[in-house]
Amino acid sequence: MLKRWIAAVLYIFCMSVQAQGISLEDFARHEQFIEVKISPSGQYLAATRRSADGQVELVVIDRQKMQVVSQRHFSGKDSIGRFDWANNERLLITMVREGGTLDKPVPTGELFAVDANGKLPVFLTGMRSKDKSTTVSTVIDWLPQEEDSVVIAAFNWRSTDPYISFHKLNIRSGRKKGLGNAPIRAVAGQMTALTDSEGYPKLVAGLDPQDNDKLLIMYRAERSGEWRTIASYQRKIGSFSPLVFSQDDTAVYGLSDTTTNTMALAKLDIATAKETLLMVNETVDINPIFSFKGGRVTELIGAAFEYDRIDSHFIADVQDKAASSTIQGLVAAFPNKKVSLTSATADGRLMVLEVASVNDPRTFYLFDTEKRQVGFLLNAAPWLANNAALPQTRSITYKTRDGQEIVALLTLPQGREAKNLPLILMPHGGPHGVRDSMATMDEDAKVLAANGYAVLQPNFRGSDGFGKAFLTAGYKKWGTLMIDDMTDGVRHVIAQGIADERRVAVYGGSYGGYASLMSAIREPELYRCAINFVGMSDLSLMYEEGDTTEHNLGIDTLETYIGRSDEVLKGQSAIHNLDKLKAPVLIIHGEEDQRVPLVQAEVLKKAFDERGHPYEWLIKEKEGHGFYKPENNIERWQRMLAFLEKHMAI
Repeated sequence: MLKRWIAAVLYIFCMSVQAQGISLEDFARHEQFIEVKISPSGQYLAATRRSADGQVELVVIDRQKMQVVSQRHFSGKDSIGRFDWANNERLLITMVREGGTLDKPVPTGELFAVDANGKLPVFLTGMRSKDKSTTVSTVIDWLPQEEDSVVIAAFNWRSTDPYISFHKLNIRSGRKKGLGNAPIRAVAGQMTALTDSEGYPKLVAGLDPQDNDKLLIMYRAERSGEWRTIASYQRKIGSFSPLVFSQDDTAVYGLSDTTTNTMALAKLDIATAKETLLMVNETVDINPIFSFKGGRVTELIGAAFEYDRIDSHFIADVQDKAASSTIQGLVAAFPNKKVSLTSATADGRLMVLEVASVNDPRTFYLFDTEKRQVGFLLNAAPWLANNAALPQTRSITYKTRDGQEIVALLTLPQGREAKNLPLILMPHGGPHGVRDSMATMDEDAKVLAANGYAVLQPNFRGSDGFGKAFLTAGYKKWGTLMIDDMTDGVRHVIAQGIADERRVAVYGGSYGGYASLMSAIREPELYRCAINFVGMSDLSLMYEEGDTTEHNLGIDTLETYIGRSDEVLKGQSAIHNLDKLKAPVLIIHGEEDQRVPLVQAEVLKKAFDERGHPYEWLIKEKEGHGFYKPENNIERWQRMLAFLEKHMAI
């Protein structure tokens, strides 16, 4: 049956696997599937996939009949974010607006529901719902014990009233039943709410209504009782982020860095507000591993983490030893890969697993817990899976000039000796809250390596996942310390004999584009050329242009990251330091970029024209902060490769 289903899916979506050779078209193709989830009854599999024009489509497949039963997508920038099975027959979709591949989709706050067969589509919340509400809503409890209801938290984006409201929402009619309010703010996603076993909101965490720098955790003992603050934290210093109640409801498990440098697992006692540290890794942040039963979390059984490899640690003394053993077995079956449970049937027999790594496209498996069998479902990008021509990426470590150890990814060309290769430094975007991971394949790195270049992706200071001290060390040092960390990685690879010091270039997107300019400015003799993809050239413009400053928290974030002083804003902006730049530059930008507007590229172009500095220029209409359309990415890579070949020749 499973083989027949796979064959049907392959036929439906015309998936063709190439045995050897990977073209730019292959790298540019959108993944066939983004998410795959099984319905509670096991009858359906639902999946999201991206079409050639970048639209996300939701597809539902009947597992027994082996046929597509419905497809749905939205127009314009409206897109499907997360989707989940609300019951055996109905799906709930979180609507988002997309602005580019390098920018996280922005939730609109609207919830949309539709049956598996595509019937009874309805906006349940938001301006397009029946009541045309100006609320931003999110599901906080899927109520697995109820057929047609979920619990949502909502706030009015037009109102200055800071209160969060809770409702039981009928997923067919959109009718709501009030479950009370909480005196807390939700700004830029800074809100978490937990319910008791029957779906009543009991704990909430978010911003203090009077102070953007303070985070509160509030609790109510009775369903209609008063909310009381049980803990408060300075947002920029450390906090406890609640995840789930303990089994006896007397405490809450969460992620905390109140007493540790890295993000640790801790338990907060509700009565005393005493925090107990459960598990910590002194080097990197960790994430919890829970067991589930009947659609709800049952027990904390371990933690996952990544330094230079994907790893995990499991608690020995747990009640549900069978569940712990199962999860440990699954993790062991896929070494150095990220294993995620996307969904499960209501009885827990069938589970859909997503497995991914830096060298493997995301692969989905169906796990039968009774038979203890893992069966292959599909690859997100089958044309890249098990392809011998795909360049391989590994992690390395090196020391900076001041002794800090840095973890980096190094991608090398296939079939060539790792000696005296042309090298491309490729810093990641963000830069904060982001890291280059062994869990995620990067098409840019693979394309460049497939064309003969070694590619270095350093997790410089300021990157996420390595603790507070490592993260905050990059604040206000975007163009100084963080660039030096990158340079030290380049010099390490050269010293190892892997890279040719005469052939080094730098390329990046978003912050990485900014870093490419600043690297070439800071080290004019090291880089032969630089490629700036949707990057900033003037830090001051970030306060005047772009969507980051549309709310106060965004402005506060910028002030934390880059500050207000002219010494930093001018001293660390490419536009004010072009007299130090020798390398020719390729500028690539999307005309509709809202995060880093086109003006950042235009002022750089104008300055180059005035100075007669060599540069090339590629602007694409109807693209934002990163390109979606395959043909535009193909053109981008073609221009990049031609530019590199022109300037890296010796």
